[in-house]
Amino acid sequence: MTSRHDDSLDRTARTMLLALCRRFVADRLDIVDRGAVHRFGDDGPDELGRPALTGTMTVRDPRVWRMVLTGGSAGLGEAYLDGMWETDDLTAVLRILSRATRRTDRYRSTIQHVTGPATDAVRRLRRQDKHRDRTNIRAHYDLGNDFFEHFLDPTMMYSAAVFPTWDAPLEDASKEKLERLCRLLDLRSGERVIEIGTGWGGFAVHAARHHGVHVTTTTISAEQHAYSTERIARAGLSDRITVLLDDYRDLTGTYDKLASIEMIEAVDWREHDTFFASCRRLLEPDGLMALQAIVIEPQRYERAKNTRDFIKAFIFPGGCLPSMEAIVRSISRVTDLTVTEVDDYGLHYAETLRRWRTNLHSDEASLEAMGLDERFVRMWDFYLCYCEAAFDERSISVVQMAMARPAWRPHRTPTVTATDRAGRSISVG
Repeated sequence: MTSRHDDSLDRTARTMLLALCRRFVADRLDIVDRGAVHRFGDDGPDELGRPALTGTMTVRDPRVWRMVLTGGSAGLGEAYLDGMWETDDLTAVLRILSRATRRTDRYRSTIQHVTGPATDAVRRLRRQDKHRDRTNIRAHYDLGNDFFEHFLDPTMMYSAAVFPTWDAPLEDASKEKLERLCRLLDLRSGERVIEIGTGWGGFAVHAARHHGVHVTTTTISAEQHAYSTERIARAGLSDRITVLLDDYRDLTGTYDKLASIEMIEAVDWREHDTFFASCRRLLEPDGLMALQAIVIEPQRYERAKNTRDFIKAFIFPGGCLPSMEAIVRSISRVTDLTVTEVDDYGLHYAETLRRWRTNLHSDEASLEAMGLDERFVRMWDFYLCYCEAAFDERSISVVQMAMARPAWRPHRTPTVTATDRAGRSISVG
């Protein structure tokens, strides 16, 4: 039962948010509330010349307004989980809101520029805590291997695939991603590779099987450790792959190559230096590192690192998306690593997320058999669409980066493409 005070707050929040929509929403968005239709934007192209998006939100509970005003995307997502609003196209609505939010960046960045230095100084006092990190990781990755098997492809890669063609099967695109990482690492048979963040063993199996390397891989998820160990044994690769249940800060020894696939997002921004210093320590003087990372726009990084959005609130507690600049600043401070190559696959991640969502709903009876209720499924719907919208709108992306220590030299002779006098492509080298 709501009080008059709560009703007043809901009405005030509604008035404020509708005013913000009138100011910043340029795409066609209809909000249906109490029988009235509030229409924003138009059907014309936006300021960047992109075709207009269209979407409809239907409010089922007036508390939505207050939750969004006070909680931002976390409040919007929580209200969706609880069925307080519905939509005809969740990804489209989230893309429309993403574009509208981008138009407020100048104002929000001005506030952050004033308050950021003081708040950062206080937040840096937080101590590193391996127990907290394990708890955060297990909150997501220990949901159960059966659940992840339900929507991932047979490679069990829970990271961006790279599609050789947009209609390629997801499994083929995951293998393409793995092979590109191996090429980025310039792997040679017999080399020793350390992987930080095992996942379900996909990279370790691919690299050992197809490139003849010895892989030591570590995770702090008990579920992933058990699954990967069994998978590697079934593949007959236990003599070439060692699976550890250790924090990356506790790893010892040195290796020829290092791989980390979408693990840095679980590293708090205050611990970037620790992460990259550990990577440098684990590499031989002629070592090479490949990092696949989800990255945020540099102009949004300083705000986002301390903002509690939907992902931090419900999916990855303790998570933090770095920017490319934040990564380069960190390796420049604490390592002798040099970035030698960067490839961007942001739109490939949007397609990956669409495939995962299709798989998620391919057999909903199986989800019920796992004991996953409607609220859980709605949470994952919002999570996958929220990320898809962000990649499609380019507010975040995913990159593969190679970083080399000073003595590294490539094993393969590079091939340089040139053009002869007749205009034909030729290979040199």
